[in-house]
Amino acid sequence: MKLIRYGNPGQEKPGVIIDDKKYALPGFSGDYDEDFFGGDGLQKLSEYIASHKNELEELPEDVRLGAPVFKPSKIVCIGLNFADHAKETNAPIPAEPIIFFKATTALTGPNDNVTIPRNSVKTDWEVELAFVIGKKASYVDLENALDHVAGYCLHNDYSEREFQIERGGQWDKGKGCDTFAPVGPFIATADELGDVNNLHMWLTVNGKTMQNGSTSTMIFDVPFLVHYISQFMTLLPGDIVSTGTPPGVGLGMKPEPVYLKAGDVVELGIEGLGTSKQVLKAWSPPAS
Repeated sequence: MKLIRYGNPGQEKPGVIIDDKKYALPGFSGDYDEDFFGGDGLQKLSEYIASHKNELEELPEDVRLGAPVFKPSKIVCIGLNFADHAKETNAPIPAEPIIFFKATTALTGPNDNVTIPRNSVKTDWEVELAFVIGKKASYVDLENALDHVAGYCLHNDYSEREFQIERGGQWDKGKGCDTFAPVGPFIATADELGDVNNLHMWLTVNGKTMQNGSTSTMIFDVPFLVHYISQFMTLLPGDIVSTGTPPGVGLGMKPEPVYLKAGDVVELGIEGLGTSKQVLKAWSPPAS
């Protein structure tokens, strides 16, 4: 299945994509949250669709999509998980996964505008494969790791490099800015995707290709990441884990880094997981 959430910000409802068309789920209760993924939500949804196939309400093609997960407890990210990306940023190839977090307040819809933070001069892009936890994961054995994955989605791990690298402390301050985690357009359940270890991934800025890679070059694959992260924290159903980016980020451009400015358009996609598009906007004070 392909799961979407649609509607105005803060008012999203769950839906599905069937044969490339978006549908509402009238009469289906709940949302795509911890209870849904941790219980029998996918099974109930499958049964609902089978029994209400002729009653599903088709949505407009241009309906706004929100993040396809509702209120995950955390967004866990893996840094420098592609050897060639580590090289372009002059970082050593990690012996173990580098873990950092994005604030849940960074989560936004796949095609929503992205705000360049106040005082930012080095806002950057990163196309990433993310997965959603479907079963509570604590001290998971490697051979059972994929049993804990509900599905996969597209994520643009926006980063403010000055905040991240030059301001001291941990990476999180450059990763968790508002709107810095556009996710979606949908979650594809594991049976939809095929070989998750060999997916083409790409990103353009203003129509120019910046990233063109494959999940096949990840250092640490999805099963290992579930196993590894679960040794240090409990992953809850609905949690999002983002697996790193291939080379081609702004920080690594030669001869000089290239960063985003207001008006830039970023488009990205991963094979089997759709595409997303964000327009960069300058920060402005919230309306009083």
